[in-house]
Amino acid sequence: MSDHKISAYINETFGANADYVQGLLARYRQDPALVDESWQEFFAELLRGGAPATNEYATGTDTVTPTEVRNHAPAPGLAAIAAQPAKETRVAEGTEVRAITGPAKKIVENMEESLAVPTATSLRAVPVKVLTENRTVINDHLTQRGFGKVSFTHVIAWAIIKAVKELPQMNHGYGIVDGKPSRLVHEHINLGIAIDIEKKDGSRALLVPNIKSCETMTFAEFFNAYNGQVKKARNGALEVADFQGTTISLTNPGTIGTNSSAPRLMQGQSAIIATGAIEYPAEFQGMTEGALAQMGISRTVTVTSTYDHRVIQGAESGMFLAKVHEFIMGKHGFYDEIFRDLEILYPPLRWTQDYNPALFGYDQMRQQTMKQAKVLELINAYRTRGHMLADIDPLNMLAHDGSELDLENFGLTIWDLDREFITGGLHGTDVATLREILWVLRRAYCGKVGIEYRHIQSKEEKQWLREQIRREFVDTTPLQAETKKELLQKLIEAEQFEQFLHKKYLGQKRFSLEGCETVIPMLDQLVENASRHGVDEVYMGMAHRGRLNVLSNIVGDAETGDLAERIFTVFEGTSHPSFPADEGDVKYHQGALGLRKTKAGRDMKISLACNPSHLEFVNPVVEGQVRARQDELCNASRVNREEVFAKVLPVLMHGDAAFAGQGVVMETLQLAGLAGYRTGGTIHLVINNQI
Repeated sequence: MSDHKISAYINETFGANADYVQGLLARYRQDPALVDESWQEFFAELLRGGAPATNEYATGTDTVTPTEVRNHAPAPGLAAIAAQPAKETRVAEGTEVRAITGPAKKIVENMEESLAVPTATSLRAVPVKVLTENRTVINDHLTQRGFGKVSFTHVIAWAIIKAVKELPQMNHGYGIVDGKPSRLVHEHINLGIAIDIEKKDGSRALLVPNIKSCETMTFAEFFNAYNGQVKKARNGALEVADFQGTTISLTNPGTIGTNSSAPRLMQGQSAIIATGAIEYPAEFQGMTEGALAQMGISRTVTVTSTYDHRVIQGAESGMFLAKVHEFIMGKHGFYDEIFRDLEILYPPLRWTQDYNPALFGYDQMRQQTMKQAKVLELINAYRTRGHMLADIDPLNMLAHDGSELDLENFGLTIWDLDREFITGGLHGTDVATLREILWVLRRAYCGKVGIEYRHIQSKEEKQWLREQIRREFVDTTPLQAETKKELLQKLIEAEQFEQFLHKKYLGQKRFSLEGCETVIPMLDQLVENASRHGVDEVYMGMAHRGRLNVLSNIVGDAETGDLAERIFTVFEGTSHPSFPADEGDVKYHQGALGLRKTKAGRDMKISLACNPSHLEFVNPVVEGQVRARQDELCNASRVNREEVFAKVLPVLMHGDAAFAGQGVVMETLQLAGLAGYRTGGTIHLVINNQI
C-alpha cells in the first residue's frame, strides 16, 4: 500500500486522532519496539497492504463489522460534491503562500470530510450553582483522603451519560449497510473525551480516546476510567482500542474561555457535546461577589449538542439537553448517587429558589432575625449530631441518616452560603459566611474523629473541649516527617509480629490484632505524649485480642526482645526460665511489667494487668491498682492528690461489642464520680472489630 493510501486510510479510520496515529507510525518505522504491541500488529498489517483486522471501526459501531457496514461513506449527493476538485485560489499580489503540511493538513482533511455529515446544533444555558457547591464538598472529601480532584467536566460528562441512558437515540449512529441507509443501534455508550496535549516543541494536539461501556459504571469507576485515559494520553500510551467504537463525544472549549461552541461532527458518531466557560452572565460581571451573593446570581455554562440529523431529530436533542440540565441541577438524585459512590456521608447541597429578606422591605428585620437564629440552630445541631456523620466506619456497614443536618431543615439554601451571619464565637470569630461556618463544622465534627460532648453539664469542660476541637481538627498542621516515620515503624512492627506468628506457629489458636494494627502506633504515641506531660507510670488492661502484640511492642523493649522471647517460648510449649508461672496458663492471660526510656528522656513504667478472662472484669482491677498506687505516692510524698493524678495513668482497651454490651464497663465508668475511687481520668481505647 502506498504512503498516500496509508495516510488516507488512517485519516478515514481515526478522524480527529489521525495525527496521533501518524506519529506512532513514524516511530514504528524507526523501530517497532517504540510502540505498544497492539500498534505493532496494526501497523504490520497496514504496511503489508491490507486493512488491519479489527472488530470495529475506530469511530464506528460495536455490533457491525467493517465488512458489513461502510459508515464512512457519505451520502451520494454530498459525495459528489466532496469528489469535485478544489478550485484554485487567486492570490493577491503581496500575499505570502505557505503550504499546509503535517498535522495541520490532517485537520484540513478531517474538516472537509465532516462536510459530508448533515448536522444541526441545539444550545442550552445551565446554572451551575449547585454543581459548584457540591464539587467543593466532593473535593474537600477527596483531598482529605489523598485522592485526585473532581473537575466540572467529570460531573457534566456523568450527566451526559445519565441523559443518554434515558434517551438512547442520542447514541445511535448512521451507516450504509447492504447499500441501504441504516440506523446503527449501539449496545454501549462509548464516550469520547477531547484531551489537549502540549508537545515538546510547544505545539498542541487534540486526542479523542473513549471510555467504553460508561453506562455500566458507578461514578467512582467512571472517575477512575476518565483519569486513566487522560494519563495514558499524556504519557503517549494510548492503544488502538482506545480510539475504536466512539459513539458520542464531549469537548470542553470552555477551558480557554469560549462561551459556546458548535464543533464539527466526525463520521460514525451520533453527537458531540461541547461545554462553554463557567461564568456569570455578561450583564452581571461588573458586580462584586458580595452583591452577586445578595442578589442570588449564579454562574452559568452553555452546553451545545451537535448531532447527526440523519438519525437524531431536533426535538430529541432538545430533550436530551433538558435532561442534562435537570441532572446538573441535582434532580433525580443525581448528586445523592455521586456522594454515595464516593462514600461521602453527609447529604449533598440542593437547588432551591432564593429568598433574601434583605432585598424586601416587608417585615425585613423579622425575617432576617429568623434566618440568623436558624444559623445558630445549625451550629448547635452539628455540635450535637455531627458525630453521626463522622467517617469512622472503614467498611461503611452502618448507615446513618444525616438528613437532619440538611440546610433546608433550617430554612437555609445554597444562596446563603456567601452571606454573613453571627456565629456565636465559632472558631474564634463573631461573623462568618455560611460557607465558612459549614467548613469549620464539618472539619470539626464530620471528619475522621467523632466527637460528642454536649451532654456534659460543666460549662467550663465544654468550653475547654470546644477549644481542643478547634485546635486539633480545624486549625490542623501536617504531621512532622519524624512522627510519620515513627508511626510507620510501629505499624510495620505490629504487622510483622502477627505475620511471624501466623507462619511460624501455623494452626495454633491466636487472638491476633490483624486488621487493627493501628492500635500499636496509637499506644506508642500515647506513651510518648504522656511522658512529655509528666506521667511516670501507665497501668493497662485489655482482653485477649492483640495482647501478645502489645506485650511485645509496647510493654517490652523492642531492642532486647525480652518479652518477645517469653511469648515465643510459650508458643513452643514450654515456659521461660524467668517466668515459671507461665507454665500451664494460657498465653493470652499473661501480664507483664516493663520499663521504657521515652524520647523525652524519662523512664516510663508500663504495667499490663493479667487477665484470666476474655471479659471486661479487668477494668475495675486496673482502676484499683492505679488508685492504690496513687494513694501510696500521696502518703509517701505528702503532695496534693491532683499532682499524683497526673503521675499515674490508667489505660483500658475494649472490643467495641464488649464496651457497649458488658455492664461492668458502665459500672467502672461510674467509679469516676466517687471521690474515694476516682483516679483522675482514664483513657479508653475501643478497638473496631469489623475487619
